[in-house]
Amino acid sequence: MWDRFLRACRREPVDATPVWFMRQAGRYMAEYRKIREKNTLLQICRAPELALEVTLQPLRAFPVDAAILFADILLPLEPIGASFEFAAGEGPVIHEPIRDRAGVEKLRPFDPEEGLPHVLEAIRLLRRELDGKTPLIGFAGAPFTLASYLIEGGKSAHFLKVKRFMYSEPALFHDLMGKLAEVVRRYLRAQVTAGAQAIQLFDSWVGSLAPNDYREFVLPHVRHILADIEQTGVPVIHFGTDTGSLLELQREAGGTVIGVDWRTPLDEARRRLGDGVALQGNLDPILLFAPKDVLLRRVDEVLERAGGTPGHVFNLGHGILPETSPDAVRLVAEHVHQRTAH
Repeated sequence: MWDRFLRACRREPVDATPVWFMRQAGRYMAEYRKIREKNTLLQICRAPELALEVTLQPLRAFPVDAAILFADILLPLEPIGASFEFAAGEGPVIHEPIRDRAGVEKLRPFDPEEGLPHVLEAIRLLRRELDGKTPLIGFAGAPFTLASYLIEGGKSAHFLKVKRFMYSEPALFHDLMGKLAEVVRRYLRAQVTAGAQAIQLFDSWVGSLAPNDYREFVLPHVRHILADIEQTGVPVIHFGTDTGSLLELQREAGGTVIGVDWRTPLDEARRRLGDGVALQGNLDPILLFAPKDVLLRRVDEVLERAGGTPGHVFNLGHGILPETSPDAVRLVAEHVHQRTAH
C-alpha cells in the first residue's frame, strides 16, 4: 500500500503501521558520506539533482513508507537577509545575530520561487520519481526555532539570549516571530504547490519554553502557518522535542499529526490529545545502539502504547544520529511492518 503513511496521517485504516525516520538520509549512510566527500551540506541542498539522490538513498536501503526532502531548516534565513554557514565541528553560525530593532527590520519576506527555487525544483524532481511509489514529505523550521538561531547566533544550551530578548522586548519579539511565520507559511505553501504530499513543521527548540510562554509568544504564529497549510488538504505534522508539557497547546496551534518524543508515552499522549489527531513517534534514537533484543522489545512497547488503532506513524523521537548502524534502521522498519501487519 504505497499511501500507507498518508492514510495513517488521516487516521484511516492501514495494512500495517507506517515507518519513516527523521534524518533518514544522512551521515550514518555510506552512500551519503561518499557524496559529502565532494560537496558541503549547503551545496547538496542547492543542487536539486544531488538533493534528489540523497533523498532517495534511504528508500533504496530500507522499507520506509515516506520520503522526506533533503534540505535544512535554516535555508530560508539567507533569502530573508540573514547569512550563515556551517562551521566545522560547531554547526550553524549566523554571521550577524539579531540584537535589536534594526536587526528585525532588515529581514525581508521573499517569494519562495525566487529565493529558494532549488528546493522547489528538488520537490518536483522527487514527485516525478516517486509518484505512485512513496509519498513525499516537505518541511520547514518553525518561527521560534528559527528565531532562536537568529538571536543566539547558532546552537544554544540555555537559550539565554533568545529568552532575554523575548522577555525584555516582547513587542519586538512578536514582530520577529510574525515575519518568520509569514516566510514559513509562504515557503510551505510553495512546497505543497511543487508537489509535497505532507508537511512537517520542526519546532526543535520550543521545548525550552514554559506553557504560558508558548501560549503568549509562539502559539499565534504557529497557528498562522498551520491553519493555512491545513487548508491545502495535505497532512501536517507538528513536531517538537521535550514538549511533554506543551502537547495540548501544540494541538491548539494546529496540525493533523502531533509528533511525540520518547519522554512522553504514546498512550498518555493519546489520552491528553484525544482521537482527533494522529500521533507520530516515539522511539528514543539512542535505542538504535542497543542490543537487538532490547531494541525490539522497546519498539514493541511503542507499538503497544500506540494501541493498534488508526492514526499512528512510527518514528523516532528525534533524528537518527550519525554513528547509527544502518542495520538497526532496517531491523526496526522491518519489525514494525511484520509486527503490525494484518
